Amino acid sequence: MKKRVFLVLVLGLIAILFLKSDWLGEYMYPVYYKDDIRASASNYGLEPHLVAAVIRTESNFKTGRQSDKGAVGLMQLMPMTAKDVVQRAGFAEVTEDMLRQRADVSIELGSWYLSSLQQRFDQNKIAAIAAYNAGPSRVSEWLNTGKWDGKLETVKQIPYGETRHYVQRVIYYYNKYKELYSDF
Repeated sequence: MKKRVFLVLVLGLIAILFLKSDWLGEYMYPVYYKDDIRASASNYGLEPHLVAAVIRTESNFKTGRQSDKGAVGLMQLMPMTAKDVVQRAGFAEVTEDMLRQRADVSIELGSWYLSSLQQRFDQNKIAAIAAYNAGPSRVSEWLNTGKWDGKLETVKQIPYGETRHYVQRVIYYYNKYKELYSDF
């Protein structure tokens, strides 16, 4: 009798998971700071799904993070890159602590930077994502020397394993967010 009850409960749970897969997907792939992401993405001509995917890959939506290499904030910008963005974009003074702790500041600067990378690489989203991780000079070198053609289909040709996996993760989350949050 106990085995049957357990089996019915397990089958019921499985049925709920399949019937409510959107709910389960949103639980497994949440997006925080939606208003800030929407605003910054709109300001800089980006898809909010892409900004959310970069944040998920970089910090999993947790403020206060710092990488081993010194990148900080939700979008994990290097402090020197953030200073460059502030200067080039004409933003008000941004401290490293603001970048680290304030989601809106990190999203704004990271989105501006990602948009500038897309412009630099002729709206090639994949090359821009790679440049966000490896730096635009390295990606330009790979493209100019033929080491990589900037396409998702050939992402395995990216010389840096970290960047190769980074691009794959961002695109995975990007596609997942587009599927789950069509109204984003």
